[in-house]
Amino acid sequence: MTAEIDDGLWEDFHRVVNMTSRELRDWLATDQAGEGTDGLPDQAGSERSRGVLEVLGKRRTDLTHDDVAIMRSVVEEVSAERGPDFEPTAGETGWRHRLMSLGHDPLKPEASNAQSR
Repeated sequence: MTAEIDDGLWEDFHRVVNMTSRELRDWLATDQAGEGTDGLPDQAGSERSRGVLEVLGKRRTDLTHDDVAIMRSVVEEVSAERGPDFEPTAGETGWRHRLMSLGHDPLKPEASNAQSR
């Protein structure tokens, strides 16, 4: 069953998730990503990280209610961690890695978000 998604959430999700699906998939397969890196490549990362990957691979019209919930939680968490300023910043390694597992690389300039997913 598909879910309605408002323009604001769609845009916010794609603003805070500044990694492409390929970048996120590659990141989740590294030892530095932590949880679930020893599994099969398509099972690497946490359930939530894999959910972000699934959302990135879908068209807006194919999103489910679970997808919308993941999108909302990722936007809320990344926004709370970053505040209103999305200028590239290194921060602590654990902090950066945690955000990268949600598809947000705090070192990546916001303009690179225009890349195709």
